[in-house]
Formats: sequence, C-alpha cells, structure tokens
Amino acid sequence: MKFLIDAQLPPALCGWLRERGHEAVHVFEIGMVAAGDAEIAARVAADGAVLVSKDEDFVTLWLPDRFAFVWLRCGNATNRALVGWLEVRWGRVEVLLRDGERFVEVR
Repeated sequence: MKFLIDAQLPPALCGWLRERGHEAVHVFEIGMVAAGDAEIAARVAADGAVLVSKDEDFVTLWLPDRFAFVWLRCGNATNRALVGWLEVRWGRVEVLLRDGERFVEVR
C-alpha cells in the first residue's frame, strides 16, 4: 500500500511503514509540511495513496470516493511510544484497508 503521512506525525513513521513493505512518504519530504488540508487531500487523492493523520479536520474533508483515510486517535507520544501503540493495532488496519475500507479510525 501507498501512504501519505501528515505533518503532526513523525517522518520516522514512514520508515516503520516501509519496513512492513509499504510505500510511505511524509508531507515534509514532498514540500507540503505547510500545505493546507485541502491541498493535502487533493495530493493524496491524485497519488492514490492512503492518508494517515491525527488531524480531525480530515474527517470532514474526507470523501470515500477521493481517498482512503486512517485517523490515528492517539495523544502526543514519542516515536517509540507511537510505534508501540501502532504495532498492536496495525494488523487490523491493514486487513480493513485490503478489504476496501476507506475510513479507519484507530483508537
């Protein structure tokens, strides 16, 4: 799968996803760290990627025919704590996305 990681998540998350066989790019890597939500939504839709974000604003911008969205509902955390939190949940996220789910809320 191909993922675009939003600004409030660490670029290190891309490496974690790549280790799991996915394509992943952070908005910082493509010069969009200061881009508005609508620009990011347009980019993820054009790229055919899955957006991964903690930003609640994407819940209202997200349209299932435009892009898939993984909404991480975790607080601020170190990179290590974020990865630990995701590791126990990520298998289910992958299954849902592979089964065609377009909106995955991760708590």
